[in-house]
Amino acid sequence: MTDSYLQRILKARVYDVAQETPLEQAKRLSARLGNTVLLKREDLQPVFSFKLRGAYNKIAHLSDAVAQRGVICASAGNHAQGVALSAQRRGIRSVIVMPLSTPSIKVNAVKALGGEVVLSGDDFDQAYEHAVQMAREQSLTFIHPFDDPDVIAGQGTVGMEILRQHSGEDIDAIFVAVGGGGLIAGIAAYVKELFPRIRIIGVEPEDADAMYQSLAARKRVTLDRVGIFADGVAVRRVGEEPFRLCQQYVDEVILVSTDETCAAIQDIFEENRTVVEPAGALSLAGIKKYLARENWKGKTVIGINCGANMNFDRLRHVAERADIGAQREALFAVEIPEQPGSFMRFCETIGQRNITEFNYRFNSGSEHANIFVGVALSEGSKERQQLLVELQAGGYKVVDMTDNEMAKLHVRYMVGGHATGISNERLLRFEFPERRGALLKFLKAIGTHWNISLFHYRNHGSDYGRVLAGVQVPAEQLEDLRLHLHELKYPYQDETDNPAYKLFLGT
Repeated sequence: MTDSYLQRILKARVYDVAQETPLEQAKRLSARLGNTVLLKREDLQPVFSFKLRGAYNKIAHLSDAVAQRGVICASAGNHAQGVALSAQRRGIRSVIVMPLSTPSIKVNAVKALGGEVVLSGDDFDQAYEHAVQMAREQSLTFIHPFDDPDVIAGQGTVGMEILRQHSGEDIDAIFVAVGGGGLIAGIAAYVKELFPRIRIIGVEPEDADAMYQSLAARKRVTLDRVGIFADGVAVRRVGEEPFRLCQQYVDEVILVSTDETCAAIQDIFEENRTVVEPAGALSLAGIKKYLARENWKGKTVIGINCGANMNFDRLRHVAERADIGAQREALFAVEIPEQPGSFMRFCETIGQRNITEFNYRFNSGSEHANIFVGVALSEGSKERQQLLVELQAGGYKVVDMTDNEMAKLHVRYMVGGHATGISNERLLRFEFPERRGALLKFLKAIGTHWNISLFHYRNHGSDYGRVLAGVQVPAEQLEDLRLHLHELKYPYQDETDNPAYKLFLGT
């Protein structure tokens, strides 16, 4: 099959709409990391993503009779624009089914490319089902985003260009973001046939690791839920054909955190003043993590900047998390005496380090107060551990919150002292689709059954909102609450035992 993919990729038709993107050395990153880092600039494509390669190759290979009936896909992002542009170039009808929660900027982008937008379903899975049904009813050709040989071959032209732009003999590894697997499958099938020594390494978010789990299980695994920060790779189940190719040709899949992804977005911006989307920065996040783990020096590695369709309002979240991901900031919960001069003495213990954040509220009923503090670091995790020891040596009770997701998402914005007079409180963290009435529906569904004692909502520019809620539930009703949430299909995490809750928000 590899020979057939090699031929498919060499014969792929993509350049009617796509362009050969540059392979650029990231000079600052290379100097900092002690290796030559090259970035393949797929963010410079007409739709700011590699997706149009596979979409156009599939559409270009349709017979005239089939093509004239039109094409359809389900997507809220880059694949949608790729299909719309490709269909426009061939002069055929395109129908793009998008979830109801899709931001208007994405809907308008597809319409501007000639796509007929159909809004259906609360999420991608429901939009996908509707698209398949429409394809049957209207005899439209469904253009799959990744599980199709022609789509894989189109994406594989990225690998073909890399070997044309840089000697394969000098490349040690290529890092590729993984969603459904089409891009890495195409690149691996081409590169491994010609230069099997080059390592092909996939990169996935820790909370959207379908390929990582599937390769470990040696069968495709369907995730119960996926994180949506890197929405371009938020896939619950990888494609059958990409999985087969990845089993054969991918050396490893590495997982990165949201913070590490944000740090990589900042790295790319500082390198070339381009803002990539989270999925577009995954490859660099993986490069940094892999080089540190393997202690590589003097190697040549390539990352695929696979997309730059970033929601503007998400930039705030990226900026907040980038320093933590780059180990330039630490977050601590510290107990200090509730008396004048305590903050000054605390700062003296920290020394000349810069305080990036300080959250505190006076508590007249206690001799101590809990503060939430951010401290700038210049020497990464080593300095973070050293500071922890210094604070403990200074007599402070301190808890490291740098890796506590709930603290970073919610608590840092709502520190206000412990609640009083509240019993049977459970702290729950939710995600639900951002659509009209979703928040009201949530409040009615929970609040009409149990009392809501704490509430914090925060949106980070994604298609999903995040809620932290305190709910008063007697112990004998806990199972009823769990069943109720299951029926509502609200994914949640119970954070009642989270130290950030006990220190700052608990009763």
